[in-house]
Amino acid sequence: MTVPQPPSHRTNPKSQWSTLSVHAGEDQAPKPRGAVTDPIFCASTYAFSDTQSLIDFIVEKQPREEYARYGNPTEKTVERKLAILDGAEAAVLYATGMAAVSGLLLAKLSAGDELVIFDEFYQRSREFCENELSRFGVATKIVATGDFDQLEAAITPATRLLFTESPTNPHLSVIDLERFAALGRKHGIETAVDATLATPYNVRPIEFGIDYVVHSCTKYLAGHNDLLAGSISAAAAKIEPLRKFRGYAGTTNSPQAEYLLLRGLKTLELRMQRHNANGQAMAEFLASHPRIDRVYYPGLPGHPNYEIAKRTMRGCGGVVTFTVKEADWRQTARIVDAVRIPQIAASLGGVESLIEQPLILSYYEFTPENRQSLGIPDNMIRLSCGIENIEDLIADLKQALDK
Repeated sequence: MTVPQPPSHRTNPKSQWSTLSVHAGEDQAPKPRGAVTDPIFCASTYAFSDTQSLIDFIVEKQPREEYARYGNPTEKTVERKLAILDGAEAAVLYATGMAAVSGLLLAKLSAGDELVIFDEFYQRSREFCENELSRFGVATKIVATGDFDQLEAAITPATRLLFTESPTNPHLSVIDLERFAALGRKHGIETAVDATLATPYNVRPIEFGIDYVVHSCTKYLAGHNDLLAGSISAAAAKIEPLRKFRGYAGTTNSPQAEYLLLRGLKTLELRMQRHNANGQAMAEFLASHPRIDRVYYPGLPGHPNYEIAKRTMRGCGGVVTFTVKEADWRQTARIVDAVRIPQIAASLGGVESLIEQPLILSYYEFTPENRQSLGIPDNMIRLSCGIENIEDLIADLKQALDK
């Protein structure tokens, strides 16, 4: 898809990835006061020279700012860059990844509508669908991840959206996006993919026919564990209603966070190359270690979605999930505690490696039966490999396992 850009944003959308990451969506030089980087605009409101200029803005829909809840220049630059990286016509930025998920669902669904998701949907997104959307008369149907027969059987005349992650978190299942999009088109239903764990560097769902691509920009896109942000990319006509709803909901981001995201995006290709390489090497090490029972990583030939990943993804990212052989939750926790480089923390996709035991961090208050139904065993560990030296990371995990 050729993404149209204003005359002042002439980066060729067919440029190579690093060129797009650095320059796409930004104003050409000279920028304000000769700066190389785009400035941060901290204004909460924007003035008009006289009443007629305000009327002209309203009537002619001029591309300038009015009030920061509806956007600011830094935000617009980030949105243009995200749209180009995703291969979409437009993008809208949110305060967090969950704000993007909830913003899409609340803007698209009404009482009596149905939503269909796979059962490996991100737990907080799933809870929002089951606990909050249901209060407004929206039904959520949950089917087995990757089972397209179940998915099609769940569709009714009330179904308005098919929503999935790919890869899923923490199980790292990869969805056949072409088949997912085709099923939506067959039934006249829109499709959405949360591609946070993939990033547009590894896969562009728009190219497979997906309508909406959601990112928690907090993760790989920003890449430094120092901000919260979310985004949705789609056709321009699909983005405008979302942007309008975001104005009502007030889920815009701050200029400072948007600037940090803009800066992080410039190194996305370089970082993802290292994340992909580190994740693959770590998965191969763990798969060969005698204490490891199972490794969830689509870059391994034994993964059930290996062929889909190989066909559709440039790389599989830095997240590796695994289970420890014959270990209870306490023994598993001791391994997590024994590593020296990764820090115990939520989130993923930053330059620093992070590690967590899903049982403790995300599912501690769930019953054992509920955790089992969600595929979260007590001996599961999720490791987000950062951009550290992989030999150091592997040596660190080895000493923790060997203890």
